[in-house]
Amino acid sequence: QVQLVESGGGLVQAGGSLRLSCAALGRIVSINAMGWHRQAPGKQRELVAGITSSGSTNYADSVKGRFTISRDNAKNTMYLQMNSLKPKDTAVYYCVLDTTTVQGTGVIRRTDWGQGTQVTVSS
Repeated sequence: QVQLVESGGGLVQAGGSLRLSCAALGRIVSINAMGWHRQAPGKQRELVAGITSSGSTNYADSVKGRFTISRDNAKNTMYLQMNSLKPKDTAVYYCVLDTTTVQGTGVIRRTDWGQGTQVTVSS
């Protein structure tokens, strides 16, 4: 089983910064890909940023140049540095991990979601 622990959300004024963290706990053999999604009230969940095992990144157009995704493989932790925040960035942010984990005498590939952390940007 994989547990994801998110932290770093909160209330910030427009133009401010926040850093989200997502730590993966469990019998993880490898993390194949990681990403952040967000869901604003009344809207569908959308991809914000992703990072592969090799470190390649991709971003939603709405956050390019403002958000940076990174990972610490030794700590099985992913980060999202969010700068120049705007009210439209207000949402619940979820981390998602694609991992290979130990199950019984073998390994499986699985996708897990964090519990979500609220980010609120005031104008």
